[in-house]
Amino acid sequence: MQMNNKKKMVWQSDLGDGRYRNPILYADYSDPDVIRVGDTYYMTASSFNFMPGLPILTSKDLVNWELVNHAVKRLPYDIYDKPAHAKGIWAPSIRYHDNKFWICVGMPDEGIFMTTATDPLGEWTPLRCIWEGKGFIDPCPFWDDDGKAYIIHAYANSRIGFKSRLGILEMDAEGTKCLSEDKFIFDGTVTQPTIEGPKVYKRDGMYYILAPAGGVTYGWQTALRSSNIYGPYEEKKVMHQGSANTNGPHQGGLVDTPGGEEWFIHFQDKGVYGRIAHLQPVQWKDGWPIIGIDKENKGIGEPVEVYKKPDGLINSQLSEPDTSDDFDKDKLGLQWQWMANYSQDFYSLTEREGSLCLYPINTTGDDKALIWNSANILTQKIPCPAFTAKTHIDFSQLPIGGKTGLILIGGQYASLCIENTATGIRLYYLESSGDGEVRDEHIIEEYTCPKNNNLICKMNFYEDGTAEFSYLIEDDKWSIPTRRFSPKGAVWVGAKIGIYAISNCDIRPKGKVFFDYVEVEAMNGEV
Repeated sequence: MQMNNKKKMVWQSDLGDGRYRNPILYADYSDPDVIRVGDTYYMTASSFNFMPGLPILTSKDLVNWELVNHAVKRLPYDIYDKPAHAKGIWAPSIRYHDNKFWICVGMPDEGIFMTTATDPLGEWTPLRCIWEGKGFIDPCPFWDDDGKAYIIHAYANSRIGFKSRLGILEMDAEGTKCLSEDKFIFDGTVTQPTIEGPKVYKRDGMYYILAPAGGVTYGWQTALRSSNIYGPYEEKKVMHQGSANTNGPHQGGLVDTPGGEEWFIHFQDKGVYGRIAHLQPVQWKDGWPIIGIDKENKGIGEPVEVYKKPDGLINSQLSEPDTSDDFDKDKLGLQWQWMANYSQDFYSLTEREGSLCLYPINTTGDDKALIWNSANILTQKIPCPAFTAKTHIDFSQLPIGGKTGLILIGGQYASLCIENTATGIRLYYLESSGDGEVRDEHIIEEYTCPKNNNLICKMNFYEDGTAEFSYLIEDDKWSIPTRRFSPKGAVWVGAKIGIYAISNCDIRPKGKVFFDYVEVEAMNGEV
């Protein structure tokens, strides 16, 4: 059984009349950074514990984006073989230097890392630690005109015991190691609390650092400038929410067009949706950038909701990262991420042509495999304000002890779940409870399971951040929906759509579950 193969957009930012609307990506591309190389724009974003990580997106016009690669296939520590929620890859910076692409990223529990590629759509080098230590986050590399290279970064209070400061490390030109001790270059404790996410640029002989302050929910964008990279720095607020609807607005990156326009891509914290990406025009006045529109003529911008597209760029076709998948290719779609480091043992695309086979295995090391602790949960980002996600599951080879289903997972999770027990197949709706690293699962309602070992499940996700599940009983008749559920945002990330097959024991040799498709469509013509 196949999905409707006609590709439909779920969120269209390009209005088709020379204008765009924000957000440009209604999905959790947290802490975005962007560069231009020739006529192509490249973006990356945080990926935390989800693998593959460090997404690579491309665009020709800064509005229409495609997900084309991931720079990291595996995190180089055993802790990430299980879900290490809220840890992993935080706030990367992408740069192009010496005919090579560079991504520098902080892992708050391990240090600062670098990966490089000559072809950003090809293989990237494994992450290399260039500075070891806890609490060093949001690193941005900078190669100066005199050949010296630096990392400017922020600090995570949860790991190092303080925040609101920016630091600098000298780095070798090859980006393989840091050469100096860490030094503070700016203290924003009084005037720029929680300053973080620095991005470094040089303009007319001056060093500029663009950085958010004030926190993700109600903060603003700050610009620092100095004639010396070590400071002292002048400071100025250059974008705030003002009268706009976009809260934050938080960290991002500055980029230019071949024609000389400048633009800023940043995120907005949107709760259960995660940190969604916006595009703002940039103007310069008196040596300072103004990001967004300066409505009050005070040298500080506000975010735009609808605005003209960048001038003079290639007229892109409408595009967005993929969502639906009919599993007819030899690789998983790039929209999919596992909840931890993954193995080929988790799945197959060749067991049955045109289907994804998930093997119900226990990756937790515990007697009871909770979804929260399982690496082999396959997820993708929420893609738009309201949508339906539908999948067809063949569970005829689900062994005793195995569970499978459709899930919505954030800080809490809910799932329409099929379990094979010693007394037979059960179909039920479950929800989680708990906090921190501890979760419990509770069966809320149980249903009569279809006898043909196939089930079509559906999740409706609404603009109020709640969802409900149902399943197809026969023809076009759906079951009564479950109660509404709010997944809440997890720490630093939005909720995600997911499918899975897990087990309380290792039953890999005989257990299989087939997913014929996952179909995601905007609800009520939201596109």
